[in-house]
Amino acid sequence: MFYSKKFKKFKNVKHCFFSKKGGFSKGIYKSLNCGKGSKDTKKNVNKNLSLVSKKLKINDKKLSLMYQTHSSKVIVINKKNKNFKRFYSDALITKMKDIALGVVTADCVPIILYDIKNQIIGCVHAGWKGAKSGIIENTIKRFRKLNSKNKIFASVGPCIGQKSYEVDINFYKRFVSKSKKNSVYFVKKNNNKKLFNLRKYVNDKLIKLNVKVDHVKHDTFREKNRFFSYRRSQKLKEKDYGRCISVISLFS
Repeated sequence: MFYSKKFKKFKNVKHCFFSKKGGFSKGIYKSLNCGKGSKDTKKNVNKNLSLVSKKLKINDKKLSLMYQTHSSKVIVINKKNKNFKRFYSDALITKMKDIALGVVTADCVPIILYDIKNQIIGCVHAGWKGAKSGIIENTIKRFRKLNSKNKIFASVGPCIGQKSYEVDINFYKRFVSKSKKNSVYFVKKNNNKKLFNLRKYVNDKLIKLNVKVDHVKHDTFREKNRFFSYRRSQKLKEKDYGRCISVISLFS
């Protein structure tokens, strides 16, 4: 369990970036796999999600999760939709108390958000695709639509580190063709490969939007005893991979 130093100081908010430890799953999903989209048994995933809810002292029926597709879609949870089982989006926002927002990741960036002035929380699933297509900008825009006078804080959780994120030249070109300034997020590994700094890419987008950012810096690929990693599972030729969960909740 990992925490943001900044968010720990906020009195009305509970949060946690969970590791893969302390759950019920077996094999490649060992042990706190919270991915409903994984091929793990439903029973184990539900037991893990109940454990997460218990740790945060929330009702497990109040833990809102997303069906994540690397989109730029944001959903605001309100009285009408609060009982939905799963939301088809890559970001969630709510003003409602005692509801927890969860994001699951395995190398992508989990971001939790808190508007301290208006008591609004949010969470974002930001892989390179979602970040490139505007999920961060869309989420902050929705925060400001709810209230334009705000003070938004973000904590960027464990994700794949630059030293682990090898990409090909076409990937690099895709970013640089959008803006030459994007070249700062890459370093050369060899003639065919570059290393991409996803964390910095996400961080700079938040800062540009006047969001105050702190980081829980861990590399999900390298820290194999602590985190699930999609890239690592691919390298090991595993059939599937677990997902870690990051959660934020406003409480009464």
